[in-house]
Amino acid sequence: MSEETFDLIVIGAGPGGYVAAIRGAQLGMKVAVVEKRGSMGGVCLNEGCIPSKALLDSSELYHLAKDRFAVHGIEVQPPALNLGQMMARKEDVVKKLTDGIAFLFKKNKIVSFLGTAAMLSPENGTHRVEVKGEETRVVSARKVILATGSEAVQVPTMPFDGDSVVSAREALSFPAVPEHLLVVGGGYIGLELGSVWLRLGAKVTVVELLPRLVAGSDGQVAEALLRSLKKQGMTFMLGAKVAGVEKKEGKLVARVEAEGGTQEIACDKVLVAVGRRPLTAGLNLEGLGIAMDGSRIRVDADYATNVAGIYAIGDLIAGPMLAHKAMEEGAVCVERMHGEPSQVDYGCIPGVCYTWPEAASVGKTEEALKEEGIAYKTGKFSFIANGRAKCMDETEGFVKLLTEAEGGRLLGVHILGPRASDMIAEAVTVMAFGGSGEDIALTVHGHPTLSEVMKEAALDLDKRAIHG
Repeated sequence: MSEETFDLIVIGAGPGGYVAAIRGAQLGMKVAVVEKRGSMGGVCLNEGCIPSKALLDSSELYHLAKDRFAVHGIEVQPPALNLGQMMARKEDVVKKLTDGIAFLFKKNKIVSFLGTAAMLSPENGTHRVEVKGEETRVVSARKVILATGSEAVQVPTMPFDGDSVVSAREALSFPAVPEHLLVVGGGYIGLELGSVWLRLGAKVTVVELLPRLVAGSDGQVAEALLRSLKKQGMTFMLGAKVAGVEKKEGKLVARVEAEGGTQEIACDKVLVAVGRRPLTAGLNLEGLGIAMDGSRIRVDADYATNVAGIYAIGDLIAGPMLAHKAMEEGAVCVERMHGEPSQVDYGCIPGVCYTWPEAASVGKTEEALKEEGIAYKTGKFSFIANGRAKCMDETEGFVKLLTEAEGGRLLGVHILGPRASDMIAEAVTVMAFGGSGEDIALTVHGHPTLSEVMKEAALDLDKRAIHG
């Protein structure tokens, strides 16, 4: 069997993999990508970040037309939901973006192979990858980046069946609006998809094992988000777990255990969103002796494993399972191969929950600062006092800044409110440059804009907010 040789082989064409491949090509490498899916972009573009945001935007527009247009003086007949068209639009968004990556591969002369990949034993310092597709072939390179991403975690008492008990993949493509959707897990994925189907008419109940939502987020943000979602009609059972699901008389019945006892909840669909795990099956990591830290691959500052020439990024290694984290690691990994001193600032990786209002954060939470014994100052300002938010009729939420008590260096920013996902970028930039709350306070922000809430929160650090 003849082998085609490259400078770099990337296994996986998700956010981390495709960015690594393109950056490698830009730096002059001959690059190949192995992807088992028929389209590029991995889980993120095909069944995660992009389709979920497409449905979130569509369902929010439906909600606005149904419940909020009248206050703006826009009178419409009660809108009718065309779920098929909504799904078709979602698929069109996905196709345009995945096709865009294929175009970028062609533009950068990246060779792609369709099939599942397995690492073979190296020969003469060259790594060999077996690709099983319509035909089996072997490709080789001195360097290989593993970027295969992650998959949804199954709960033993609720195995996925692809129809009734599902992961996010299936919950993005329900053929009809469920009468009652039970969401297991109060994290980003569960709350976002729960929001989609709630807006479209489903009853949504969220069961979360912890006593709060979005573990690891700022406590005030989590509490305010809980109140907001309850006001929208979402039901929550916190400090509870689903012990099992069975079918009775054409309905699903979930057995939910909580401190007050056990109760049965009838529903149509169960979305299990309790986390994700690295997707490493079939890569032959054990056969090559690649060191692991639990389910994650152990890497050094160069993203190199203990086996020379093999690297790993994204959900396969330590850190949050976020597309933008994987993308940064993909670029930095290749740049470090090239001798550049690039690095990822892990203290400045934002997290976003795309509910409405949105929740976004970067850096330390107030709870973490207290636990670590770090002296800090707090500045906070609400959207209700912001002119643009009032014009938009989106006044729910606030911006909260945390800085060093002495020196004022920005330690964390937490936002609940309209377009928090976009607003957090200012905070990330200031933190990345070691900036202070005073730097934000002294920066001119356009008026009227939502970003003025960030400035007012910075002014509030010294109790000199103008509009509050």
